[in-house]
Amino acid sequence: MLIRAVGAALLSLPFAACTSKSTSGSPSQSDTAKHQAPTTSPANMSHGEAPVGTSAEPPPVSPEAPPRAAGHLVRVRFVIRDTIIQVSKSVAYRAWTFEGRVPGPTVRVTQGDSVDFTLVNNAAMPHSMDFHAAQIAPNKYYVNVMPKDSIHYAFVAEVPGVFMYHCGTAPVAAHIANGMYGALIVDPRTARPPARELVFVQSEFYMTPDTTNAPKTLAWDRLLSLAPDYVTFNGRSAQYAEHPIEVGVNELLRLYVVNAGPNRVSSFHVVGGIFERVFQDGSLTSPLAGVQTVSVPVGGASIFEIRLKQPGEYPFVTHAFADATKGAVGILSAKASAARPR
Repeated sequence: MLIRAVGAALLSLPFAACTSKSTSGSPSQSDTAKHQAPTTSPANMSHGEAPVGTSAEPPPVSPEAPPRAAGHLVRVRFVIRDTIIQVSKSVAYRAWTFEGRVPGPTVRVTQGDSVDFTLVNNAAMPHSMDFHAAQIAPNKYYVNVMPKDSIHYAFVAEVPGVFMYHCGTAPVAAHIANGMYGALIVDPRTARPPARELVFVQSEFYMTPDTTNAPKTLAWDRLLSLAPDYVTFNGRSAQYAEHPIEVGVNELLRLYVVNAGPNRVSSFHVVGGIFERVFQDGSLTSPLAGVQTVSVPVGGASIFEIRLKQPGEYPFVTHAFADATKGAVGILSAKASAARPR
């Protein structure tokens, strides 16, 4: 009897300890006050990482994909120049650009097309061009172009998909972080089904601390420490939350997502939807079906197809939420009357 009583007493000790901890360890007002993360939400909705505006005005950078190429020879001419861009409403940045834009213009060709490319350097330092869609010798074509000089070359786009292009001059991370990147769509010979097509290029900005209103410049130490100030879609923080993209309910959406980096993986996700198909790197073989989130590596891209089933506002984000909080968030505003004829 004594042994049984002692055993029962010992068995009760852990439960008593847990009960005591649970009571004394409940959160208090002071615990909440010590919490360092923000306790207010910018938008009154799930994943409301930025204030949500209206679609009455267009966003600063249109996400619309260019039309399918008409001919079999596509001429592309880019002029490099230094330009001040807006990364947010209040933050200007001294960017290095193709055609004065970040990202650079979206190029679209069809599988088998010849791309006739000219690069003109009107900047003050050497730059170059690397097309991920091309299969050519880098030491011959992806060479540094000196200021006031140019280069001309051609390639055949043999593999369908969506690809990154970028300046390849060392240190490459600095040239990409300063804005020298864009998307190149290679359509398959047999056209994909009609859809509303949007292009999103995710990238990061690393800024030297400055308390003035002067345009910001690259902070190399922050870049090497993987600590971006902004992570954006198409070069501007949360622009598609401030200016939601109006789409149709049950309209097929085709999203060309490129991750320019230079450092952060994109975990692309549309809240409230499931991707019907995802073509990783745009490959036609073995698309993913019925998936929620797909990683897009730095320097990679994927094509996402989705239909939004009900009217409402659907955030799209990188599910790496530190980066969504820094600006990689937008809104697809689904309306019953918004579908466009195809």
